[in-house]
Amino acid sequence: MEEELRCPVCKQLYASPVLLPCYHALCLACALDIQTASSSSSSTAGSSSSSTASSTSSAGHPPCHPAIAAAHLHQSHSQHSSAASTGSSSATESVSSDQDQADKVSILSEADSGVICCTSRPGSYAGTPNLQGLLFPPAGSGGSVYSLACPVCRKLVFFDELGARNLPLYRAMESIVDRFCEREALRCQMCETEPPKVATVICEQCEIRYCDACRELCHPARGPLAKHSLTKPRGACQLRESICGEHTEPLTMYCMGCKLPICNQCIGDNRHQSHDLQSITAMCKAQKTELSHNLQQLSEKARSTTEFIQRLKGMSDKVTDSCIEFERLVTVQCEALIAAINARRDVLLDVIRSDKEAKIRTLKDQQASCTGKLQQTTGLIQFCIEALKETDSAAFLQVGSMLINRVANTDMTWHQEVTNAAPRVSPIIDLTLDDSSVIRAIDNLNFIQMKPAKEGEERLPAVPLAPVIIPEDCSAENNSVTVAWQAPSHSFVQGYVLELDDGNGGEFREVYCGKETICTVDGLHFNSMYNARVKAFNNTGEGEYSELIGLQTAEVAWFTFDSVLSGGPCSGLNFSSENQTVSADGWEHRVALGSVGFSRGVHYWEFTIDKYTADTDPAFGVARLDVARDKMLGKDDKGFAMYIDRQRSWFQHNSVHERRVEGGISTGSTVGVLLDLERHTLHFIVNEMPQGSVAFRDLYGVFYPAVSVNRGVTLTLHTGLDAPRMDYH
Repeated sequence: MEEELRCPVCKQLYASPVLLPCYHALCLACALDIQTASSSSSSTAGSSSSSTASSTSSAGHPPCHPAIAAAHLHQSHSQHSSAASTGSSSATESVSSDQDQADKVSILSEADSGVICCTSRPGSYAGTPNLQGLLFPPAGSGGSVYSLACPVCRKLVFFDELGARNLPLYRAMESIVDRFCEREALRCQMCETEPPKVATVICEQCEIRYCDACRELCHPARGPLAKHSLTKPRGACQLRESICGEHTEPLTMYCMGCKLPICNQCIGDNRHQSHDLQSITAMCKAQKTELSHNLQQLSEKARSTTEFIQRLKGMSDKVTDSCIEFERLVTVQCEALIAAINARRDVLLDVIRSDKEAKIRTLKDQQASCTGKLQQTTGLIQFCIEALKETDSAAFLQVGSMLINRVANTDMTWHQEVTNAAPRVSPIIDLTLDDSSVIRAIDNLNFIQMKPAKEGEERLPAVPLAPVIIPEDCSAENNSVTVAWQAPSHSFVQGYVLELDDGNGGEFREVYCGKETICTVDGLHFNSMYNARVKAFNNTGEGEYSELIGLQTAEVAWFTFDSVLSGGPCSGLNFSSENQTVSADGWEHRVALGSVGFSRGVHYWEFTIDKYTADTDPAFGVARLDVARDKMLGKDDKGFAMYIDRQRSWFQHNSVHERRVEGGISTGSTVGVLLDLERHTLHFIVNEMPQGSVAFRDLYGVFYPAVSVNRGVTLTLHTGLDAPRMDYH
């Protein structure tokens, strides 16, 4: 996404972005740099405009988010020599480095599946209004003073004497860049410099952010302030309110005729009396709905492309094997045995060279790993030495225990990873020449069975025989199955078709078509028996199906917390124990989601309260995939939860909490969640006892295990449990 946030002119993250009529964006300073005096102006006016443009260009533009630029950018912000030369140059487009990561795209389908791992398609959508009202006069307009050519599509825009400052502020882009650059929001609140320095600490009592200089000046660690707690500030994006440019009032309506948002005073203007006015919130929701629909369609295309890429990768592995096999067959058909031996010798020499290259590459990788470990350890040692020089006892004690643990852990892992480490490969080539396979190949030399042809017709391969499923290579794990088969003998095969039933003895459906002889199918129902069959095909036609094989999926669900679904690295959540344990850094609630979603069946999981040191109230339950992740679970209509403290609990959905139940939690307590999608109900169990009756009914759709925590609570998730019997009355 970072490439979408870079200005096509300066290649930096957008600063004060403006929107062109062609829907491309520029930094305001870049737009001022590349605007030129319009050719329709008089010579004297053109001279004056050129001078103005030159002065604007010489001023340059401010750095685009300097706190992020040092970490993410590999080129400095170019200086523009003049507006005219810049306006005539073509904008270059950078090549995304994510192209090599195409095989990491994971777009999963929810069709006929009880486990959903992607967002559902929206139920409705509306048309998206355009921004034709932003278009400027055409090229022949006599009143234009400046013109600007879009560096992406080269379309011209004409302005009056204000130039590019007439362009509307691209508020959505500015908000996205701010969220991307959260560090920019963490400015010192006491600095008199402009811009303020980046804050390094925040006082929990004063609720004020300080840089190092202002902390020493305004918040010394002595007197009554010595007892205040200084912590690292948490990132937060600034919330902006859309304001009318004419009346400085909030924008509340959207004019369908002008395609512009307007305020309450604008409604009384004559220019909007006969126009269709809609709520700006409703229009925004409609456009977001349509965008979601379009994104879903694009995701489907990305999913099919991902499958195609995987097929291409699989075909690449088969190309080498097919070529070697073809060379062997051609060689065996040769009359001279000595030619066959020489050809095979070349193949064996290639294997030896490949093994040599692989061993050298492995040794280099191990060397790089040990070097990196040594550099990290050296850095830790140097940091600890500097920490030992700290004269402030309180400051040292703040990190002393942490440093002791880090050094001890590093010493332990050093012994395991380095001291007792051995070369990953042997310097001796672990190969021996086995000529017995060559003898067997000659004895068992086979020919492809051909289809009988009439006189004058081309002789074609026969329809392939049925493939043979290999039971020992087939398996079922969690809610996925793996089916393996071998190619039919004496048959020319171009591909295979794998089919599965619905897990309940229903009709078969195609789940794979390709040249591979092994396939793993994910997203199936739990506790279901799936029957699989496979057939081969070529240009002549399709062969018979193989014998059926039955594969049983797991009776209960095994899953963990999903850090990506929970908001990613900036969520404020900490995951450990292979994503089984979760805690939070701040006092605000943060929602953590499980890695699977359920649409049918009975599922039960538990949480252990590992830490409970404050009067907080964690919430447990289930949620839709689009639940709000920055508030307590159950505060919106996407979450169904029970929040609980030391003494009692409440059920909560859509900010409505009811049915208080006595009995709370403490360190060591367990909280169970029973989701019964056969009866469409949700139960809660605290310390092996039901916490009230049925918490929620009429649950339909896809639900993810969810929990919301804040500072002072640490939970561990336990899955793969049998569901207890409950009273549903």
